[in-house]
Amino acid sequence: MNAETADATLKAGRREWLGLAVLALPTLLVAMDMTVLHLAVPALTDDLRPSTTQLLWSVDIYGFLVAGLLITMGSVGDRIGRRKLLLLGAAAFGVASVLASLADSAEGLIAARALLGVAGATLMPSTLSLIRTLFRDPAQRGAAIGVWAMCFALGSMVGPLIGGALLEFFWWGSVFLLAVPVMVLLLVVGPLVLPEHRDTQAGRVDLISAVLSLAATLSVIYGLKNAAEAGLGWRPAAFLAGGLLVGFLFLYRQRVLTDPMLDLRLFRNRTLSTALVMLTLVTVLMAGSQLFIMQYLQLVHGLSPLKAGLWSIPTNIGVMIGSIFGPMLLKTLPLGRLLATAMGVLTAGLLLLALVDGASDLALVVVASAVIGLGLGPMVALGTDLIVSAAPADRAGAASAVSETGTELGAALGIALLGSVGFAVYRSTVDGTLPAGLTPEQAATAEETLGGAVALAGELPAALGTQVLHAARAAFVDGIQATALTGAVIAALLVAVSLVLLRNATVPAPGHDPAETGSTGTETRTATPASGDEPAKTGSTSTETGTSVFETGR
Repeated sequence: MNAETADATLKAGRREWLGLAVLALPTLLVAMDMTVLHLAVPALTDDLRPSTTQLLWSVDIYGFLVAGLLITMGSVGDRIGRRKLLLLGAAAFGVASVLASLADSAEGLIAARALLGVAGATLMPSTLSLIRTLFRDPAQRGAAIGVWAMCFALGSMVGPLIGGALLEFFWWGSVFLLAVPVMVLLLVVGPLVLPEHRDTQAGRVDLISAVLSLAATLSVIYGLKNAAEAGLGWRPAAFLAGGLLVGFLFLYRQRVLTDPMLDLRLFRNRTLSTALVMLTLVTVLMAGSQLFIMQYLQLVHGLSPLKAGLWSIPTNIGVMIGSIFGPMLLKTLPLGRLLATAMGVLTAGLLLLALVDGASDLALVVVASAVIGLGLGPMVALGTDLIVSAAPADRAGAASAVSETGTELGAALGIALLGSVGFAVYRSTVDGTLPAGLTPEQAATAEETLGGAVALAGELPAALGTQVLHAARAAFVDGIQATALTGAVIAALLVAVSLVLLRNATVPAPGHDPAETGSTGTETRTATPASGDEPAKTGSTSTETGTSVFETGR
């Protein structure tokens, strides 16, 4: 078979692109479900009367379980079949959505949201690994992952808008019912257009590893979240230390198992490891900057939540543009230089944000956030592609889960670390600028958060309240500047990382499979489709050749 014929057999056809359209559906929904409940909080609070703790758990438990179960579900998909896991997750997601919409108590809502989190954890690694199966041509796979990343950004953008529209006309539970028709469509069309792929030589899922993975991820994320809200006291420190200890035990167990849930040899690949670190860090920067941008829009500039959501649309548009057009630029720029350029754009966006000087700088904030999104988009698409492509086909589910876990941890780290920088500057600045005439309790409230200061200002006499508001907003802008400058330094370092560590990295050429790379093979593993299924144009077998693929530092 000559090169042109081989290249043609790798090209995706109409069935594969239709499969991508089907995979876009759960991606949109998982992203929407991350944000849609926030708008419904006032209405469900009035209806269910939850305690403060119950309200927090109803909001947070979905994201916690998605993050904690990603690695486990990615490994399960490699073993039982990725399409099978996707369809099981879709059915569970639909059922849980109905249960959440009908919840008549806080406990019932928390339980339904927990089930949604478990189901959501099956969807994300399944969609990515199935893209890996559908698209063997690197250019097409890069474009497909760019579409996947765009759908995630689109879901984050339209979730609050659609949720707000539903809440205008229906009860709070209606925001959950968006998922039901989409999941029904996935269950009907998915078996027709999506191939099945699994590792037939893999053993059973190690339950101890699953428990350790869940406990480690939940402890670390909860500790980071708690530290961001209350500072690094003994409680968040204990959760962080416990999570790191359990994580070490998880990694040790993976080293000694014959058939580990997560093959640590993956991380010997320099391209994969570098892409994972960069993807995590850009998520840190995005989450940290958005934390302050959204508060600026509402508490400094004075926009309503709906208007603030509308002004945040350019950020998501920037991510979508970068995700789609970034992979296309590989035709003209080497990978390392392209990612360095994207990180340069991200640096520029953060430096623009550092120029914000007051409540009148709305246009500057919106432009800066859009530029940040534009720089982030190529890294999301190409970084994810590098991680998924660097793994053998039989382990694509686990690699996809690693990528998703990195972004979840990055989001938590961004809020905790950059949030700590910004709030520390806010507290130290506002402490010396508050007007006289406040009681110690009132001063403490204003120094705690900008939200507390705004609420306090509304309760004070007009003149005193205006002074408090002015001091608090000025201090918060100082915090934004410090956070943006810190982020710009990190982004600039990522420019250097891209140019040095990824200078020779490439997206695998057509016909290349990481599982077929390396020297003499010591192990042959056959991955077959389920009976009666044909993995469209991907062939029915894949071969894993030894361990040298993991040891190749590109």
